[in-house]
Amino acid sequence: MLAALAIVALAYLIGSVSFAVVVSKAFGLPDPHEYGSGNPGATNVLRTGNRKAALLTLLGDGLKGLVAVYAARQLSMMLGTPAWTVAAASLAVFLGHLYPLFHRFRGGKGVATGAGIVFALHWPLGLMLTVIWLTMAYGFKISSLAALVAAVLMPLGMFYVEGASPTAWAMVPIALLLVWRHRDNIRKLVSGQERTIGRS
Repeated sequence: MLAALAIVALAYLIGSVSFAVVVSKAFGLPDPHEYGSGNPGATNVLRTGNRKAALLTLLGDGLKGLVAVYAARQLSMMLGTPAWTVAAASLAVFLGHLYPLFHRFRGGKGVATGAGIVFALHWPLGLMLTVIWLTMAYGFKISSLAALVAAVLMPLGMFYVEGASPTAWAMVPIALLLVWRHRDNIRKLVSGQERTIGRS
């Protein structure tokens, strides 16, 4: 039990590293909390016009989800922790991104980190959801709409490929949190005021 809790705590700490903040500081850009949507994520960093910084933010936030869950799976097998360990670690790294300990609990919306989690759990599903996100984002030029569609499909896809496993059930609160974090975007989508990708 202690080993399982340690793995979950480690996943949360990994999730707490906000790459939007780290990359912005490295590139001498403004704090992503202070402009655009105020969200520390790749889409908001892109509003500075620095595509390299936005791409690094996207990759960093995605990789931390993948690394945390992959490490949790390997450690769980080595240490013989309970079956729920990987599912709990998946939720923990996601919560770390949303409410990061290192950044005064002011985190992002979790799209890239959620994608990384899915890739670690079942990469073909992660690839399929990425293609859907890219298709929606390219077609409509609205990141939030693409994210919401992927969020709804994520738990459905995981239940399809894994059945009612602990990790499939973990996708339900992650999807709900994704939708909740996009609540302002949903209101703007309904009113036709949502920003398009790259627009400040």
